Amino acid sequence: MCHVIVTCRSMLWTLLSIVAAFGELIAFMSSDWLVGFPRTPDHHRHGSSSGAAAAAAAGEAYRPTLGIYGRCVKLPHLQRGVLCGPYAVHFGEIASGFWQATSIFLAAGILLLCAVAFISVFTMCFQSIMKKSIFNVCGLLQGIAGLFLILGLMLYPAGWGSDKARLYCGAEAAPYRPGLCSMGWAFYTAAGGTALTFLCAVFSAQAEIATSSDKVQEEIEEGKSLICLL
Repeated sequence: MCHVIVTCRSMLWTLLSIVAAFGELIAFMSSDWLVGFPRTPDHHRHGSSSGAAAAAAAGEAYRPTLGIYGRCVKLPHLQRGVLCGPYAVHFGEIASGFWQATSIFLAAGILLLCAVAFISVFTMCFQSIMKKSIFNVCGLLQGIAGLFLILGLMLYPAGWGSDKARLYCGAEAAPYRPGLCSMGWAFYTAAGGTALTFLCAVFSAQAEIATSSDKVQEEIEEGKSLICLL
């Protein structure tokens, strides 16, 4: 018989797991990892602080953004808005070998997080798999995913010395030195999602305790199929 067990801790763990997975996925797909120095639509190759200052003084100055495999720029013939899309059509076209490694580690971590987020929805009905706690298994997967994400985020700044990054950040850009660029919201979202991933990995133990408590067992023995506990 399937017992639907809902507790505050298990539902909170499920919600946080879904948020972590979607946050990492959105950050990975975004082009807002680096925010370039100010420029005008018809000047894309300023590489010095003086060039940035000249562009900032112009009336239509804007700041392009660069992601791991995508970018957002404003072209002279576009009257409104910016053009966003991938600059790398194939994996080998990604600007730096470090960013290629970052893509692999982030993709592996996100794949695990999405799998856990999918499984977490069904933990209300199924609390074990192959005689092992599904919460413990998911917590282990989240811990592994967190390690992949940390490796990806640590390697990412090493790619700031690539030619593509210097085009957006100036000639001063170098590994672990963003030059004239600033960090975009996607990088902070990925970092926050990584911290949340480890929090979920730890909190999975509390979800396991909540769904296997004495109160839950008592209600199961009473024949209840829907069990809701605070």
